[in-house]
Amino acid sequence: MKRFLSIVVVLTMSTTLYSQSHHKGHPPKAFQTETPMAHDPVMAYEDSTYYLFCTGMGIQQMTSKDRKTWTVLPEPVMTVMPQWTRDSVPGFMHHVWAPDVIQWHGKWWLAYSCSTFGKNGSAIGLLSTPSLRFPIWNDEGCIVTSRAERDNWNAIDPNFVIDENDNPWLVWGSFWDGIQLARLDTTMHIAKGEKPRTIARRYSPKNPNRMANPTSKYAGTNAIEAPFIMKHGGYYYLFVSWDYCCMGSKSTYRVAVGRSKTVDGPYVDRDGVDMREGGGTPVIAGDKKTFEAIGHCAAYTMNGEDIYISHGYSVEHKGAAILVQRPIRWTADGWPEI
Repeated sequence: MKRFLSIVVVLTMSTTLYSQSHHKGHPPKAFQTETPMAHDPVMAYEDSTYYLFCTGMGIQQMTSKDRKTWTVLPEPVMTVMPQWTRDSVPGFMHHVWAPDVIQWHGKWWLAYSCSTFGKNGSAIGLLSTPSLRFPIWNDEGCIVTSRAERDNWNAIDPNFVIDENDNPWLVWGSFWDGIQLARLDTTMHIAKGEKPRTIARRYSPKNPNRMANPTSKYAGTNAIEAPFIMKHGGYYYLFVSWDYCCMGSKSTYRVAVGRSKTVDGPYVDRDGVDMREGGGTPVIAGDKKTFEAIGHCAAYTMNGEDIYISHGYSVEHKGAAILVQRPIRWTADGWPEI
């Protein structure tokens, strides 16, 4: 039975998990900022308003009219966490990671990650709503799960992509055997008969020279995650984050890209190296002046602009994750520059 998750009924706000754990019974208030803290941001646009969704308790959200001043909303997307998330992922509570959002066939679809740090017992959940303005989010259940003893990939960091034939796909994953891709059906779940396929790795399987993993004794050394596919000029561009997030000023995140004529690859970098063999052309990294490291990006053509967004670990804010926005320019041979 489907569950409906409301974010607009003010009277319920003081009873949400977010309010209980962070505001001790006092309903939180919206506030505005030009430098929002945002981890793993994705963006949508509807009715002259930009919407930003990020990692947080129940999924953090904010809105803007101009992408300069953001209103951080006090209530999360999910005021009630579906029971299946805890049943599927031992140790998961309500800190939801790395959402993605897309409009397709008259609905907004939002995927989100349920996991615990450094382990690959994870799940990607799905919500839907007809509008972002006053959404009632419908729990659509689970898209895909991973298990430590069963799968050599991790069901986190989802991204939707629609191909040239209007077919939906999901790309996801990190560490272990790298970035995964599978075709979806019209309900935005894995299509019948589809099996995940690896489309990008941090290192070639033949490369023995891998950095040790400083973040988790459970995770592998294949330090690649946060995939995002953007269509442009006859190509699909696969952006990925290399190396390590979530260590504040010690983070080493940076973004690389490859491209393919077809959504299912193979994706190659500017030198022609297959991303399954460790290929990838670096496009942005921390400059050690403003940001120590930058990663977990999204890339859009929106209102006539090609836009890159991500989080960066701010030098000024002692390693806090701050929203990064940059225009995307394209080289003569069709590669993105940020």
